[in-house]
Formats: sequence, structure tokens, C-alpha cells
Amino acid sequence: MHEILIVGGGIGGLTLALELHRRGVACRIFESAPEIKPLGVGVNLLPHAIRVLTELGLQEALARVAVETKEAAFFNRYGQLIYREPLGRAAGYPWPQFSIHRGDLHSLLMEAVRARLGAERLQLGFHCEGFEQAPDHVSLGFKDRGWVKGAAAIACDGIHSMIRRQLYPDEGEPRYSGVNMWRGVTRWKPVLSEASMVRAGWLKGGKLVHYPIRNNVDAQGRQLVNWLWEIETPDYKRWDWTRTARVEDFIAGAEDWKFDWLDVPAFFRAAEVVLEYPMVDKDPLPAWSFGRVTLLGDAAHPMYPRGSNGAGQAILDAQCLASNLQESRDIPAALKAYEAERLQPTANVVLENRRNPPDAILREIYERTGDRPFERIDAVISARELKAISDRYKGIAGYDKATLQA
Repeated sequence: MHEILIVGGGIGGLTLALELHRRGVACRIFESAPEIKPLGVGVNLLPHAIRVLTELGLQEALARVAVETKEAAFFNRYGQLIYREPLGRAAGYPWPQFSIHRGDLHSLLMEAVRARLGAERLQLGFHCEGFEQAPDHVSLGFKDRGWVKGAAAIACDGIHSMIRRQLYPDEGEPRYSGVNMWRGVTRWKPVLSEASMVRAGWLKGGKLVHYPIRNNVDAQGRQLVNWLWEIETPDYKRWDWTRTARVEDFIAGAEDWKFDWLDVPAFFRAAEVVLEYPMVDKDPLPAWSFGRVTLLGDAAHPMYPRGSNGAGQAILDAQCLASNLQESRDIPAALKAYEAERLQPTANVVLENRRNPPDAILREIYERTGDRPFERIDAVISARELKAISDRYKGIAGYDKATLQA
């Protein structure tokens, strides 16, 4: 009854369990899936998230499977370099930036939970249908499993959170951005620095994101590369989440993207898996914490995947919430303190991902050149302006060097 009940065994829920355990706070995780499979594609972890995972003793394990990302590189759709900047330790941070297969990250966190907390603390096949509260406890109802009591309930159950829906029953569906995404993984020979995060093109005609996600190569010298193809699709109406798709569904706009460093159509056609996602988020909420119940990660602040911050912000939430629960015996007060620390910063990231994420650099070039090749980038935009766009986002998302050093 004094345990913290965590609804959802994704990145946020597992990190929260590790953070609570580190502080001597008992918890259990209830995951809806009956078995854990290595699903998904790539995820990028910025230095602020790696700082948290390092404090949990996980950096060495991450380094064994992830790619330590060295640089960000921005190109137009003609393959012309716009801007390049170092990332992670190459940029002088004390912590690296990692690109990793989501399944690898999830497996690593799950193994740590089972080893440190015990396998029985991660319970599978528990589909949460809602909660009830009393002054001294909260109860979670699970389909075909009855009720479980605890000291607090933390919703880490994603953008379609049942607990969020109970707290905000009139909120409605996620907010569609007008941009559709295809995501996949391809085995391909290394390009550029062999550890580059590439963004190219722009949303009106098609935008590519490309970065390797496994720290090895196969017998043919190929890396496993995560990619996204994003394009404006204002009349999109198919709300199947993570729908399996085909390269032919979107490749027409990329057929002439053949650069000296990457043959994009050939790269897409070599994909092992292709998934389709509408790019969605939700408006920031006025509150997350209600008595002994609160929200975390995508259940609290789903955001567009345009700044490599979805998983990272959930990891920051987990550390903040665990710290507040350790410091206060008044659980409702601890949940409100967590909300006070994290609600506004994450709302700022949600809104900045809509307005000016790092790929706003590509929008500026698209608009200033009229989507035509340029002779010299400094005749289009100054290096100072490009750096300012990048630095502004780092500051809002909380991973500029000054914030992390403080």
C-alpha cells in the first residue's frame, strides 16, 4: 500500500522505477503488453538525458550498443551543406549524445529494473482502466485483474493515456500538425562522419532525417540507420498509429535526391521496416497532479518528434518526480512540487517544437532561396543566425551548456 504504482513500462516508467529505487522508494510497474518485444525504430538521447542515465550507472551499457553522435548536419534537397555543428562530447559537453534503437534502450532499462528491483516489480498484462482516490491511498483498476492500492499512481502510459483521459475527459484526440511521417531502418554504408545526425530538405516537398543507431557494422560494413521522411499532408485522415507502410507510399518526392554522400531513393528501397505516423501532439495542460495521481512523459506532454526531446523530457521528469517523492512524506505535495518544476519547461518545448525546432534552419533556407540551389550559404544566411537558431532551442529544451553546468 505504500508503494508508488507506475502505469506503463516504457522509457519514462522504467526510468522512474530506477530513480525511485535509487532513493529507497518502493514501486511497481504495471505494463499493458503481455510480453515485451523490441519494437520501434530510433531515438536520440541528448546530453541532459544522458546525465540522468549516467547517474543511474547506465552510460557504459548505453555506449556498448548505441552510436555516440558526433555532429548535426543540415542540407537542402540538392545535397548542399547549410550548417554543421558538433554534438555531445565533441561539442564540449561532459556527457555524450547517443543515437540508439528504441528496442535496445527499452531492453537495457528493463534489464536494469529486473536486476535492481526484482523481476516481480515489473508486471505484464495489466491494462489500466482508471483510478479511484481516498485521502490516504489511490486504487488502480485493471481489466480482468481487479484493483491494486498504492501510495500514488504515476501515469507513464503514453499519448493515449487512460489516466489522462479520466482527468481530462473532454480533451479529444491528439492535434494533427499537418505533417505525415514515414519512419524506418536501413542497413547502409556509413556516411559523413559515420556518426552524423542529418536533416535535409523541407516539409513542403519532403524532409529527410538520417542517423545510425547501433554501435556495430555487419559483414558488408553497413550500419543500422534510423530515418524519417516528413511531408506536409494537410488532409490526412488515417489515424492508424504506427501503421506498417511501403516505400512506394512516399518515395515519389525523393526520386531525384541523389547526393555524392547518399543515394536517398536507393537507401529508402533498402529499408527493413517502414512505419507510418501522423505527426501529432497535444496542447499543454494547466495541471498534471491531482491528489495522489500525476502524469509523466508523453502522458503529460506529447510533442512533435522534431527536437530529439520526447524520450529525454520523460527521463528528466522521472528524475524530478523521484527526487520530490524522496524529499517529502506528503505525497500530494510532492506531486505538486514536481508539476511546478516540470510543467512549464515541458510546455515550452511542446510549443517550440511547433514553432522553431532545430530544423527551422531548413525552413529558413527554403524560404530565403525559394527552394533553389545556392552558390554560397553565407550569401543566404550568416553563420551567426544559424547558430542562434540552434542555440535558442538548446536553451528552451534545457540542454545548453550553461544550464547543464549549473
